[in-house]
Amino acid sequence: MPKKRSGGGLTATQQAAQFLGVSVLAGAVLAGIALPAFGALGLAAKGSVESFDELPANLKTPPLSQRTTILDAKGDQIATVYSRDRTVVDLDAISPYMQKAIVAIEDSRFYEHGAVDLKGVLRALNQNAQSGGVSQGASTLTQQYVKNVFVEEAGDDPTKVAQATQQTIGRKIRELKYAIQVEEELGKKKILENYLNITFFGQQAYGVEAASQRYFSKSAKDLTLPEAALLAGIVQSPSRYDPVNDAAEATKRRNVVLERMAEVGDISQAEAAEATKAPLGLKVTQPKNGCITAVQGASFFCKYVERVFLSDPVFGKTKEERAKVWNQGGLTIQTTLDPQSQQSVQDSLKDHVYKSDKVAAAATLVEPGTGKILAMGQSKPYGYGKNETEYNYSVDAAMGGSNFGFPTGSTFKPFVAAAALEQGRPINQSYAAPYEMPYPASVQTCNGKPWTNAANEKLENEAESEVGPYTLKEAMAKSVNTYFVQMLADIGMCPVVKMTDALGVVQGNGDKVPEVPSSMTLGSTGLSPLTMATAYAAFASRGMYCTPIAIESITQTVGGTKKSLEVPKSTCSRAMSEKTADSINTLLRGVVDSGTGQQAGLSGRESAGKTGTTDERKNAWFVGYTPNLSGAVWVGSATQKVKMTNITIGGVYHAQVYGGDTPGPIWRDAMSGALQGKEAPNFNLVDIPGGDKDSGDEDGDDNGGNDDDQGLIAGLTNGGTTTGGTVPTPSYSFPENLFQGQSNGGNGNNGNGGRG
Repeated sequence: MPKKRSGGGLTATQQAAQFLGVSVLAGAVLAGIALPAFGALGLAAKGSVESFDELPANLKTPPLSQRTTILDAKGDQIATVYSRDRTVVDLDAISPYMQKAIVAIEDSRFYEHGAVDLKGVLRALNQNAQSGGVSQGASTLTQQYVKNVFVEEAGDDPTKVAQATQQTIGRKIRELKYAIQVEEELGKKKILENYLNITFFGQQAYGVEAASQRYFSKSAKDLTLPEAALLAGIVQSPSRYDPVNDAAEATKRRNVVLERMAEVGDISQAEAAEATKAPLGLKVTQPKNGCITAVQGASFFCKYVERVFLSDPVFGKTKEERAKVWNQGGLTIQTTLDPQSQQSVQDSLKDHVYKSDKVAAAATLVEPGTGKILAMGQSKPYGYGKNETEYNYSVDAAMGGSNFGFPTGSTFKPFVAAAALEQGRPINQSYAAPYEMPYPASVQTCNGKPWTNAANEKLENEAESEVGPYTLKEAMAKSVNTYFVQMLADIGMCPVVKMTDALGVVQGNGDKVPEVPSSMTLGSTGLSPLTMATAYAAFASRGMYCTPIAIESITQTVGGTKKSLEVPKSTCSRAMSEKTADSINTLLRGVVDSGTGQQAGLSGRESAGKTGTTDERKNAWFVGYTPNLSGAVWVGSATQKVKMTNITIGGVYHAQVYGGDTPGPIWRDAMSGALQGKEAPNFNLVDIPGGDKDSGDEDGDDNGGNDDDQGLIAGLTNGGTTTGGTVPTPSYSFPENLFQGQSNGGNGNNGNGGRG
């Protein structure tokens, strides 16, 4: 006995036979075009059979793209992102009015016919013949659903979308065969549910749930009769019947739907009359798509999460595979972002740097021992308007940030010290460290070919009074340039390279730090705040470096089924011995106790850190940490065009900006709020043998705030040094939203550096 479909009608075989019988008469109507004669169709009956039979038997329905929700570490929403704003719901979560309205206006005989409505075809053919054009179509709701599947599968590819919607007999043949299959397999209720979830309702809303939220700020199950009629009317032409932009046209269309519902007996004439008098009653919720809508200033972190997803092979072997999963959506992404830390960072940035200032600030907080990014913010908001930017100053170029990062100045020097200690140099290592000296004639590199000072370049300390010999503690406190260059000459550059490699230190463009003395000691190379915060976190965790992570877990919903996705894990490895890390902690603890970092000192808990200011005061840094939190703050011009002298930042005038007086307080306030209520562990300090000349201001400045070389020791110029304390201005320029600051090609030319 022939198998019957759910909802009645003919079997698939009978449907096909019927189709072939009426194709001569109705093929043009099915295609949505009026053609005068059979010959114009370009198809013989035999050819139609072959085309029909050769089609694949099963319609592959891609999972419907849905919105993705990004959550913080506590489970609160940061933002929603989507390729298509859609929330899939079951039929019983859709108002009965909505179900009746869409059937009445789109396919009133939906429950009576099969995949193709032969009566509808003949009716449409007759109507079109009378009008001399195409005034009425004959696609059933099932056929429309199949067409929407083709469009969904095409995604955002305009060529594929055009192919999915082209008015050709071939497409209609495909559409019909798959419609027959869908009717056979799903039945009427499931088809209606799928249709209401896939179709476009305008205003970026896909599916009835998103449309109900967009236009009425309510769930689809709560739609009233006039509201349901309005949404059902939009489907035919979302732009023409858009109630937001043309209320009058939308009202007319709604009333047509109501009249049709009365005609087919879904509602009474009295109900229809009453509903037509009702106002549209819009309560529009504006689309909230993308990271630009993120709370607590977390837009940049949100974009970082997106870039992690699109770049990490754990989410797909190819870029295209990862993009497909991301655009499909339906993801719930729980991140590492700590709302307390994020709020503290944003509050501190807002207090100290105005978005309208000539310079910007960025801050990133990382948890030692886990690599979790707890906060990421900057003073200029995410956006495309005045005093806004889409660039994330906290991260490398590949993740949406600077092309080069920003020169770090003396915040690089702890890496040199750590490398020397790992090589067995004592913590009280002493060097002559004169006020002025030539760069070493040669310094060993990793490739065995030494760097040479062919031009006999010299360097100086900031003040003529800075004359050694100095021990490491003094040199770190005063940021003595000649000391660290002598230390580099002693151990060679390869130990520093190995140390920075172990700490994940790379330039903002992803390249390794160039092996030239200025990069290896004076911080002339552009790095990102995330790189610095993560590297310093290794000091805090007693030598264990953990790669940064932003994602804790991901759950994906596909077809009503939830599954967990694998996420990237932090990889932790030992970068240095515990003794070396403890020694660096002891040295850098002194910076915030009595050096230039005093303004960054935390109350009631131990902290350590290093200030840095670069050539012409274009960049100022403070990078510091407690045993349980590491953070980096950068202040400067993204274009590297602003010299921070005689400048007002956050309403405070600065004759000269130092790492201690601007980034330092930002770091202090951000860390204090982030750590409020948290435990306050102590460092494991080491004893430093005596012999220090003094233990005061880092740069010997009476104010305890000068950590810069006032431009005397700058970046990589003429083979790695400055000449006579002057720094040539780079001849190149950069667009407003690009960054510079790395050494040019790593060859020691045109870089920026700094001393303290």
